[in-house]
Amino acid sequence: MKCGVKFCGGCNPRYQRGDAYRAIREELPEIEFDYAQEEIPYDQLLVIGGCPACCASYEQYTVEDEVFKMWSEDHMEDIKQKLSAKAGLTR
Repeated sequence: MKCGVKFCGGCNPRYQRGDAYRAIREELPEIEFDYAQEEIPYDQLLVIGGCPACCASYEQYTVEDEVFKMWSEDHMEDIKQKLSAKAGLTR
C-alpha cells in the first residue's frame, strides 16, 4: 500500500509532527510512505496538521481510497489502526 503524507505549514504546532510521523512509519514498515507529490497516485493520504484547524490543503493529490487527518499526538494510535486495516495488516 502506498500512503502519501502531507504536512501543514507549521504556523501553530502543538506537538512534534515529524516525531509523530517517524513513529507511525517505524511501526508500519509494510506500508510505503512518501511525501505527497501531485503527479503520483496514492492508495491513502495522511495529512499531519499541527493544531485542530488541520488546514493543510490536499485536493491537489490523487487518492484512490481515503484521506486520514491527524492534528494531535492523541490521534496516532487511531491512525495506525486505520492504516493497518487498510493495508490488511493485523495489529
